[in-house]
Amino acid sequence: MHTIVVGGGISGLAAAHRLLERGSGVTVLEATGRLGGKLLAGQIAGRAVDLGAESLLARRPEAVGLARAVGLGDALQPPAVAGGAIWTRGAVRPMPRGHVMGVPGDPAAVGDVVSPEGVARIAQDERLPPTVLGEDATVGGYVAERLGREVVDRLVEPLLGGVYAGDAYRISLRAAVPQLFEAARGEPSLLAAVRDVQARAARAGATGPVFLGIDGGVGRLPGAVADAVRAAGGRVSTDTAATALRRTPGGWEVTAEGPGGGTLHADAVVVALPAPAAARLLRPEVPAAARELDGFAYASMALCTFAFRRADLARVPGGSGFLVPWVDGRTIKAATFASNKWSWIAAQDPDLFVLRTSVGRFGEEAVLERDDADLLAASLADLRDAAGLTARPVASRVTRWDAGLPQYPPGHLDAVARVRAAVARHPGLAVCGAAYGGVGVPACVADGQRAAQETLAADRPGTGARMAP
Repeated sequence: MHTIVVGGGISGLAAAHRLLERGSGVTVLEATGRLGGKLLAGQIAGRAVDLGAESLLARRPEAVGLARAVGLGDALQPPAVAGGAIWTRGAVRPMPRGHVMGVPGDPAAVGDVVSPEGVARIAQDERLPPTVLGEDATVGGYVAERLGREVVDRLVEPLLGGVYAGDAYRISLRAAVPQLFEAARGEPSLLAAVRDVQARAARAGATGPVFLGIDGGVGRLPGAVADAVRAAGGRVSTDTAATALRRTPGGWEVTAEGPGGGTLHADAVVVALPAPAAARLLRPEVPAAARELDGFAYASMALCTFAFRRADLARVPGGSGFLVPWVDGRTIKAATFASNKWSWIAAQDPDLFVLRTSVGRFGEEAVLERDDADLLAASLADLRDAAGLTARPVASRVTRWDAGLPQYPPGHLDAVARVRAAVARHPGLAVCGAAYGGVGVPACVADGQRAAQETLAADRPGTGARMAP
């Protein structure tokens, strides 16, 4: 059996790795000149940093397991500092404990971030009549109805914005916080639902760090997976774009342009592309899936990375960084003090202090139309106001992720189910990626592995792979 994987992001690479483990030959086609998608290793002031995703959720096994499988187990390391903060109401304040994606189980726990009036409004939740959730709701709408807008605007929104670069009032509760959605359907109040989620987590007995990084950057993971794929006999072609997909009597035919292109035939195809590109490829054979994918929206964002000489800093900021609520009117939505958070960054040059900010939320296209110099200047202005940082950086760079993060509005999971059902009617074809099963690295790895399993289990005649003359 041979499978073509279209897309060399971490989802596609995870699918290719799983297929080879299960005995299928693999060809990976990546349209751009590099692998990894939103995982990108880079440099600032000559030192290694992540310019995309920087950590793996360790409480899910898929990404950590893949890293270990491709030889990066010894490079996994937890953050050097724990606990986050929120810059709001004129001060950088510790992140409250005991919440589920910013939703508290105890009003008193958020008193440092939310005003006294906001705390009193949260406490009303247990006296309100139950809210019928139905099949879905927006996170912001439901939480605001139960606890008031302030807890959404100052806690829930910045946390969701960090994951989705989205708007809490447009993001699906069922898709983004499924454990809370299920608990809320069975509890009379939202506070009780949060406590139920926390109790379940405590009974599960999760231990160890919540997140893990990789020495040298999470951006090393795609290259390590690709190396493992090649070592197992797989073929990985960059600068090679799949332009057409066609069902044949014995399997599938993919037309591709580029160094690894031509007309390729295989038993199965995994489409590991963002929704717009997947829709274009699938439209001739699976128009129903393409129509659904055409409706998927994406948010753009940018990361501003800086390196400072520690000697130039009047005071080195402490902690791992902070989130910024949209309602406070700042340009940045988060700052990460990378040299504090990751010991491997600090160890490269103890005289440098590296940090990064993130800019851009869904609907904020005007902010990202500013040039790199303006984004860097705006970030520095916010850092000055938040952390008293007035030094000039010795190096800075902007990394833009245009249409980088899929949005999950209410009904998204139903749309995903319709896409999967339409694709499933074509044996040997599967889709995967952040648009379907989650935007985090473990979710993308899991979705790639699921797609691989689907193609392996499909009932179809086998043809093997061949290049057409």
